[in-house]
Amino acid sequence: LASLPKEVPTLEGWHLAPYYRSAKEVGGDFYDFHLLSQGRLGLVVGDATGKGVPAALVMSTTCGMLRAVSQALDSSSPGEMLQRVNEALFPYIPSNMFVTCFYAILEPESGTFTYANAGHDLPYLRRRGGECEELRARGMPLGLMPGMSYEQKDIELDAGDAALFYSDGLVEAHDPYGKMFGFPRLRKLVTQHGDEERALGDFLMEELYSFVGEGWQQEDDITLLTLRRYAT
Repeated sequence: LASLPKEVPTLEGWHLAPYYRSAKEVGGDFYDFHLLSQGRLGLVVGDATGKGVPAALVMSTTCGMLRAVSQALDSSSPGEMLQRVNEALFPYIPSNMFVTCFYAILEPESGTFTYANAGHDLPYLRRRGGECEELRARGMPLGLMPGMSYEQKDIELDAGDAALFYSDGLVEAHDPYGKMFGFPRLRKLVTQHGDEERALGDFLMEELYSFVGEGWQQEDDITLLTLRRYAT
């Protein structure tokens, strides 16, 4: 857990909430925050393949590279960030491993949200009115092959909008009968959550625990990161 941030940045008009639970003593999931110039914030959620110590080592290396590149570039280009980290990571990662990673840069005042995705599960954006959309951007996982480029997109987060970033440990959890939690269920729950005071992450974990039942053996690391712009 040494690589995970100890504090969550406070942004006026915004609420950020991470949740992390590893399946073993150490894991391959990670999230991080990068403080950039002009009040911008970099957000990252990722997952190194495998479990235990090997995954944790790759995760730690990737986190360090992301932090170093974010400080060196201080850019507004998540696509360039992932491209640089992929080139730096490729020589050091075992051939049977890779890292999925979603990287975004938020401009808190305008609500501009620029993002790129290296093969990670698609985040969900829930608009204030209740519509739920996937944040899609094409890109290969980090460390698989050099010379990759990463599609970059922009959206605006308005007052009352909320975004969910997560790892596959949530959607791939199974109930006692072998049924998977799944993406359709997650999307439906995000849509249903509404603008309640109760945090989206807490709500989803309660739903997960009722789905898997007592005596559940966690199969994979679970990471959630929610970002909400306060309603005005």
